[in-house]
Amino acid sequence: MADAQIPQNEHRFPCDSCGSDLRFDPGSRQLICDHCGNIEAIDSGGPWAANIIELDFHRAVQERLADADIEETRVSACPNCGAKIEFDPDIHAAECPFCATPVVTDTGTQRHIKPRGVLPFALDEAQARKDMAAWLGSLWFAPNGLQEYARKGRKMNGIYVPYWTFDADTKSSYTGQRGTHYYETRTVMRDGKRQQVRVRKTRWRPASGRVARFFDDILVLASRSLPKTYTDGLEPWDLSALEPYNPEYLAGFRAEGYQVELADGFTEARAYMDRMIHRDVKYDIGGDAQRVSSVDTAVSDVTFKHILLPVWLAAYKYRGKTYRFVVNGRTGRVQGERPYSAWKIGFAVVIGLILALIAGFVIANSQ
Repeated sequence: MADAQIPQNEHRFPCDSCGSDLRFDPGSRQLICDHCGNIEAIDSGGPWAANIIELDFHRAVQERLADADIEETRVSACPNCGAKIEFDPDIHAAECPFCATPVVTDTGTQRHIKPRGVLPFALDEAQARKDMAAWLGSLWFAPNGLQEYARKGRKMNGIYVPYWTFDADTKSSYTGQRGTHYYETRTVMRDGKRQQVRVRKTRWRPASGRVARFFDDILVLASRSLPKTYTDGLEPWDLSALEPYNPEYLAGFRAEGYQVELADGFTEARAYMDRMIHRDVKYDIGGDAQRVSSVDTAVSDVTFKHILLPVWLAAYKYRGKTYRFVVNGRTGRVQGERPYSAWKIGFAVVIGLILALIAGFVIANSQ
């Protein structure tokens, strides 16, 4: 990528009335000053007013993107989980929002592909905490102490998590076999008696053809800070509501830098494409059963974009163990560790044994 210096993006916006930092309010979709109560509208014009434009994948991997598509931000890596978090210049020590590990910030900067789209938060912290408390309350064996600590505990962190999306046009030729089921009647011996049974068999015939599919917005997580099972569990995301990237949506929130490089992200996207193409091939072969011998796929017009999706994150240390919970900042869907209380499990086992003994006693007396 080009070596030209690109200004840092601090994601800070001073209040016109008092000079304090504004924050984006999910409820009103405006900038609010918590110090004086001033409200300012999101700037819908300026350099962020353009549509969300896809970038050419091959130009990017060859490091031939324009300087305008690259940005430089100040990030610090967590020594425990490796999360790359953007910090404001005046913050020198903080806690990792992903694992609650203390982080001493540095002055290092990172050049990376600029986000093209952002899905703004729609839920505030109070609603996210309510959704998390309800989720914890639905877990039968969760420790009561953790439930109470999470309900009244420390502030949740609003994090914009990085993702890649990929578009691609594919055309595939295949060879295989189409199976048609038929039945034969056979005579077998069962319990010393002759019986007739129907046996299913399959007649196979060669098959070949072509299938085509255009893939739109294949979503690939570009972070390694959280288990993929958590983030996958937050889907679906309403990507149709993506806004062109505007740093004002990030005011008062943190943004994680991507850890999965573009080429690695496309490898994951390509694996998804292959699975879908294999399904298309089997459907095209038809019949009662299919065998796929070979698939030759030509992929063209590959484009991508770097987007940020909203997640409320809580990392709680309870009795020496860290529990992490994530909440979809749009829908309130919750994922996380499923903590277990040994006392509750033991109590349930005892109750189960007592009920089994009572049932056994009743059965014995009835006989």
